[in-house]
Amino acid sequence: MAEAVKDSKYTISEENGDEIIQIADDVVSSIVGLAVTEVDGVSKLTGDITREIISKLGKNNLSKGIRVTYGEDSVSVDVSVEIKYGYNIVEVSKNIQEKVKQSLLTMTGLECSVVNVKVSSIDFKE
Repeated sequence: MAEAVKDSKYTISEENGDEIIQIADDVVSSIVGLAVTEVDGVSKLTGDITREIISKLGKNNLSKGIRVTYGEDSVSVDVSVEIKYGYNIVEVSKNIQEKVKQSLLTMTGLECSVVNVKVSSIDFKE
């Protein structure tokens, strides 16, 4: 438990100052990852080559292809995805942006100022 607290980037403090809630980076990234993969037209998250190799070895990582940057009052998110062939890339990307913002706000209270979507490839499999 102490390790998760140590690695946390996002802290929620109550007004009375007695209680603190810390959310680990991996939790925020996993929320983003689940939100992205729930969007119709997304084939998968894509990331760097090391993560791709780990994924092929059977270790699934929901934070692959996701970077969260914490600001004063909000976060910004960068995601890299593979889109299914036949889907409108702009529409899918906008749906990703909305789903990520909604999921972060609902689950953590975090305001997301920006969601940058990088479409790194197209999935031609049916």
